[in-house]
Amino acid sequence: MAHFGVVAPAFYSHVNALAALAIELTARGHRVTFLQRPDATAYLDDERIGFHAVGAATHPPGSLAATLRRAANPGGPLGLRRVIDDMAQTTAMLCRELPAAIETLRIDAILGDQMEAAGGLVAEAVGLPLISVACALPVNREPGLPLPVMPFGWGEDERALRMVEGSTRVYDWLMAPHRRVIEAEARRLGIPVRGMLHECLSSLAQISQTTASFDFPRRHAPPYFHHVGPLRHAARANAKHAPLPPIAAGKPFVFASLGTLQGHRFGLFRRIAHACRQLDVQLLVAHCGGLTAQQGAALRDAGATWVCAFAPQREALARADAVISHAGSNTVMDAIAARTPILALPIAFDQPGAAARICHAGIGLRASPRWTGAGGIARLLRQLLDDPSFAPRLDALAADVASAGGTPRAADIVETTLRLRQAQPVTA
Repeated sequence: MAHFGVVAPAFYSHVNALAALAIELTARGHRVTFLQRPDATAYLDDERIGFHAVGAATHPPGSLAATLRRAANPGGPLGLRRVIDDMAQTTAMLCRELPAAIETLRIDAILGDQMEAAGGLVAEAVGLPLISVACALPVNREPGLPLPVMPFGWGEDERALRMVEGSTRVYDWLMAPHRRVIEAEARRLGIPVRGMLHECLSSLAQISQTTASFDFPRRHAPPYFHHVGPLRHAARANAKHAPLPPIAAGKPFVFASLGTLQGHRFGLFRRIAHACRQLDVQLLVAHCGGLTAQQGAALRDAGATWVCAFAPQREALARADAVISHAGSNTVMDAIAARTPILALPIAFDQPGAAARICHAGIGLRASPRWTGAGGIARLLRQLLDDPSFAPRLDALAADVASAGGTPRAADIVETTLRLRQAQPVTA
């Protein structure tokens, strides 16, 4: 059996998805240890999963909260540059600290989140096999394919191709601090120099939480790229959640969540609550601990039927007639699996790209989280509730999710790639 080291950003959604894979692998007799800054241990609450803290000198206990605040509220260009600098500093720290930790722990292979370059760099430097996992939209690049962070759709006309080319240049310019760190660490580690996240991926196996039918058309994905659908595990499904409230039959039910990083956005939740009051629908708000009790009460006064920190998301989506979401990858894939149409209010990271794919697939609508008022949200939500055309498209994508294999198939790919089990046919 193998000992896997997991290298991922210190974000709850990423750790949660990889923890599901970790539990599946431990059930098969393997050992799994996450390697990150000390504060990230708070995301893991299962004794089957190990955690090894690194980088306490530069990323001491208590420092993650400020990093998360900056990521959740980047603001203008200077704030965005600070977020990119945080990414760069974390990558540099991990590249310095991981080799010794890997040797001490006797790690056999690395499971590397696509959003953290250090996993790929260090695995190559120390001679360990790497499996890349896309917990967010895949960063794999193809000509004409919009980057995950871009808000526009896919197209093959000249204008669409120009938009992809120009936006990619702007993105690469913004990411220059991170690129310089990756280049410097590659030189220091004695491996071929590269500078971007998509250049730090596995050449053995790449696993994505998406399905091909949800993503934009990929025509040049490597043969070892695998869409497996959501990485979930029943053992983690209800760890923090209150029971689903009693939902009245015969009246539309809407679930609203902005994820763990954006759950503090009281003003946006209030507009959602006002919109649901206009439509006379039941609304469950899950703010992931981002709001105070007083703000929760204010949302109920504004039109929310229930307000809680954490809800059983998959159960809520299975009951919901629509979901209002920041378009985070986990929520989107769970909504597809539940056949629930999505009103996307993308805020940051790959959420604009996810919203563009929602519209491309015809499974929801999008709006501006900053500029769309309660009336605009109500109008779009009314369309989601009344338009029957979303249902067949959701049915088709949900069938793809159901057949993609999820966490067990991801574990099969890991074991087969590393020859830890008898080879099985693996399809994309």
